[in-house]
Amino acid sequence: MTYISVPRRGATAVLACTALAVVSGCGASDTGGGGPAAGGRVAGVTVTRDAALHEALPEQIKKAGTVRVATDVPYPPFAMFVTEGKSELTGLDYDLGQALGAKLGVRFAFTPTKFDGIVPALQAGKFDAAMSALTDNKERQKVVDFVDYSRSGSGILVAEGNPAKISTLDDLCGRKVGVQAATNQYKLLDAHQSTCRAAGRKPADIQTFPKDSDAQLALRSGKVIAEVVTKPAAGWSAKTADGGKAFDLAEDPEAPAGYRASPNGIAVSRRLPQLTEAIRRALQALIDDGTLTKICDKYGVASIAVKEATKNAAVD
Repeated sequence: MTYISVPRRGATAVLACTALAVVSGCGASDTGGGGPAAGGRVAGVTVTRDAALHEALPEQIKKAGTVRVATDVPYPPFAMFVTEGKSELTGLDYDLGQALGAKLGVRFAFTPTKFDGIVPALQAGKFDAAMSALTDNKERQKVVDFVDYSRSGSGILVAEGNPAKISTLDDLCGRKVGVQAATNQYKLLDAHQSTCRAAGRKPADIQTFPKDSDAQLALRSGKVIAEVVTKPAAGWSAKTADGGKAFDLAEDPEAPAGYRASPNGIAVSRRLPQLTEAIRRALQALIDDGTLTKICDKYGVASIAVKEATKNAAVD
């Protein structure tokens, strides 16, 4: 059997069964406390349990009282540690998971997991779902189902003051650019190399890093002049790092939602179609009452919230 690794923003790669060796912490442990089964407050909103949605869950989920969720940490604003060195989680995906859990009457127990191992672990039954800003596309849908909750693309993070005067992808030609390996952002940069060459310019010198935080550190130290990352993550870093004084977000007026804007979704094991549908219905309830927008707004990205909870909405 082969496993298809599905990074949240990544190009797809095929891994052998040995890929499971890279999965860390694939149990049902929850590092953030879990959503209360009877409901609770998330992002200042009181979320109440829906008995009908609870009954729509698969029997094994109802019996366990827990949805085991994989996430890659840190990836702000989607998943972060509350305090460095501690296990408690926060972030847009984490808060949304707690709201969904409260609505469904079960706990969404998050476990930090090495990014490349998330989908193999879903396929192997180690997790029920993954919430890690995963980009929904047709290739990923071969192995998981998605419930889409946001739409965004890639952005360009630069140093404070934008000393290199970067505003578009074209400005990255011939420059050192940081990006997390095996991601949609790497795929975007790699595809743009031909555009650089066609314009008579050198291609970008793409520097890959195992984690987004490593790429950001390279930008801080001047080893790269920009980092290409999801636009919500870029905006969050520009807003919060060093009190908003470390980075800027390069804005391309031709791509206000980011480059190649696409749906982001909650990945659910294809073994659990009832769970996919229950999550979709719960998400729609959170859209209808404004909770999803309030959660996104808490992290400065209200504009990425979708108006309708869709399943497998990718068009590529």
